[in-house]
Amino acid sequence: MAGPGFNAYTYRQTMVAQDYEIYRYHSTYLNEVELHHHDFYEVYLLLSGRVEYIVENQIYRVRPGDWMLISPLELHQARIVTGAEAYERMVLWVARPYLERLSTPRTSLTRCFDTSVAGHTNLLRLPAPAAAPMRAAVERLYTLRASKDYGCDLMAQGALVELMVGLNRAAAERATARPAGSSDQVVDAVLHYINEHYNETLTLDQLAERFYISKYHLLRKFDAQIGTTVHRYILQKRLLNAKQMLAGGVPPSEVCQYCGFGDYANFYRAFKAEYSQTPRQYIQSVRGG
Repeated sequence: MAGPGFNAYTYRQTMVAQDYEIYRYHSTYLNEVELHHHDFYEVYLLLSGRVEYIVENQIYRVRPGDWMLISPLELHQARIVTGAEAYERMVLWVARPYLERLSTPRTSLTRCFDTSVAGHTNLLRLPAPAAAPMRAAVERLYTLRASKDYGCDLMAQGALVELMVGLNRAAAERATARPAGSSDQVVDAVLHYINEHYNETLTLDQLAERFYISKYHLLRKFDAQIGTTVHRYILQKRLLNAKQMLAGGVPPSEVCQYCGFGDYANFYRAFKAEYSQTPRQYIQSVRGG
């Protein structure tokens, strides 16, 4: 549902704006989306409710006031724990080129999303004095973005920069004391293997045999931690890497082989089913034509 000051919920996971989009959702029912990825940065602030947030192989138990930082290459899903309390959150999507343009040689606004940085964490849980300015900045950004008054576009951009500077500072400061996510060792090992061998033939039976676990036990543990099936995760990894290669100029006919689809027909069907456009249409959209 959408009340005063809230947005109607949408399952859309693609950006319409060229710079950023910000939403405030208030739900009294379950409206999850399955494990997914997208081509932009996502900042998520939980305002109320109980949520488990899955990012790759980690499960974070998110509390109201926590921030989640999701990079474009990370598979993720918010799992809502049903209960009497309404599920309220703010979600900010920022296009990669836009956030990079706002950065300077001295100040990177994308560093908090960089999974290769030592101590990187998706979850920021801050003490009240540190959290208050960022909560004020995101509220101001939400209000200014919706306003048509003179100068509000520039003021909104200023609020966005203020928020991202704050999040990057907080991520750097909290890296040594980050709230850890939980994971299962067997699932971690399977995920690592899939990530290294996604371009090869992979089946549930092969993975179960390699890791000395029954396929039914593996399915149960995998779904509990990752929120999807083994087959679906492999497909998502292949498609994610396929998009990166297509954007980098690799021809679709080669991408389908590099990413383990076997033949172009399988690749074409999977890509169009996932993104509602063909590989060549995606290439055109990336090139701006």
